[in-house]
Amino acid sequence: MEFDADLVACAGLVERADSLRFRATMAAPLNARRVLFPLYAFNIEVARAPWVTQEAMIAEMRLQWWRDVCEEIANGETVRRHEVATPLAAAITADDAGLLDGLVAARRWDIYRDPFEDDAHFDAYIDQTAGNLMWVAARRLGQADEPTVRDAAYGAGVAAWLLAIPRLVELGRVPLLDGTEAGVARLADRALKRLDRARRSRGKVSKAARPAMYSVAASARVLRAAIARPARVREAQLPPLDRFVLSWRAVSGRW
Repeated sequence: MEFDADLVACAGLVERADSLRFRATMAAPLNARRVLFPLYAFNIEVARAPWVTQEAMIAEMRLQWWRDVCEEIANGETVRRHEVATPLAAAITADDAGLLDGLVAARRWDIYRDPFEDDAHFDAYIDQTAGNLMWVAARRLGQADEPTVRDAAYGAGVAAWLLAIPRLVELGRVPLLDGTEAGVARLADRALKRLDRARRSRGKVSKAARPAMYSVAASARVLRAAIARPARVREAQLPPLDRFVLSWRAVSGRW
């Protein structure tokens, strides 16, 4: 069963831009890759849209293009021809498209320099980006418990966010409500608790859906490092997210 040109393009994009999810996807069965590569390629396109220009209006237009794609899928319309949009439309449902539209909308925060309003705003951003992506991936692959998937995604999302903070600060963003060491440690601890809760409920995620969860593998290590010494966040000294043994996870199904 071979990939067509669009799926090959999606896989190449993920390989170049998201080594964590590329490695996780390569550990998944071939049929799962047909879902995961378009989803992750979509996520890359959306995530980088706010950063490829200094013009807010152009960034808004780039995000709106992807919202239009989601609307076309949600409405059952013919989806515009595009190497990511076309296989994405074949991989997801109308309801999934609504969740992905929420992901795109949340990325508008990245365009501007305003801080998060409060903890609820920050949590919603992580849930609508990391959470919606992982939930769509998991439910397209098999049976899964949504709270469990979203808890895992929150832990993984915060770990990735902590790794990105030095670059976000450099770009003039305000990534944290409380950037003190105590505030960083509290956020990492909260994320780790949710990740641990998800892992205690692994049995609620079916074997078929587990490949959607593989990318959380090294998140706990990142969060524990931030709790132990929060200064590692601003010093860009946290451990990487894409270093974990995939073969064991693929065989055991543990994430």
